[in-house]
Amino acid sequence: MPKIYLGTAGIPLSAKGKSTVEGVKKVKELGLNAMEVEFVQGVKMSIEKAKELGEVAKTIGVRLSVHAPYYINLCSEEKEKIEASKNRILETATRAEAMGADAIAIHVAFYGKKSKREECLDEVKSGLGEILDKSKELGIMNVKFGIETMAKETAIGTLDEVILLSKELGRQVIPYIDWAHTFARQGGQIDYGEILDRLTKELGLTHINSHFEGLEIRNGKYVDIHRSIVYNTPPFEPLAREILKRDISITLICESPELENDALRMKKILEDLGYNFGE
Repeated sequence: MPKIYLGTAGIPLSAKGKSTVEGVKKVKELGLNAMEVEFVQGVKMSIEKAKELGEVAKTIGVRLSVHAPYYINLCSEEKEKIEASKNRILETATRAEAMGADAIAIHVAFYGKKSKREECLDEVKSGLGEILDKSKELGIMNVKFGIETMAKETAIGTLDEVILLSKELGRQVIPYIDWAHTFARQGGQIDYGEILDRLTKELGLTHINSHFEGLEIRNGKYVDIHRSIVYNTPPFEPLAREILKRDISITLICESPELENDALRMKKILEDLGYNFGE
């Protein structure tokens, strides 16, 4: 039987207060058990507040992960932007460590003007290696650096790329799977079971971090504009069925604009298929 952690990307829309602590409490009240803390517009939480948040989440049984700022590009033409990107990742990781989060999601790079994708991958690998070295100095021992799969063709983030980076950099670097992004990047095709098996068997992951949402279709292509899961772009139920076939641990963070409404739809699908969240 799998262990499933299901929740929202950020504070639920129905939370009365807009603090992250209130968001975590609302997640629990809704019958969910995970939340991704959003630093996408910048890291604005102190270490002390992160520790307080972590204590609350641990007490009530909500698993935390974190999303790093969007403004990251380890393959920039400008050295100062690369250095700023490294600092943003480390700022995110220090807060994640303080709050007891298990992983951070990172949009690592865009190919830009590099003549070969391999050249950009090498730069990303080098930059992440420096980040890993610095993270040890900062006492970051428990947080995984999650390389998110990306929908845009201009970004590093195919399934093969994130698996390769994990293999080459070690167990502290993991794929952070965005199922809809991968679906779009593969032209509207996805084999959930194959991906789950690659992560657990090829990489030996004991826990999978992931996002789920629907995507819009424009001019016959799936584009990185999020919408409700009710549109089945991609469908959630086949993923739920594949998860339930396996003895795995997984976090599913809903990134739909409907946040908890869609997270609760996901929960109902899993429960209808026989999963017990154990509240």
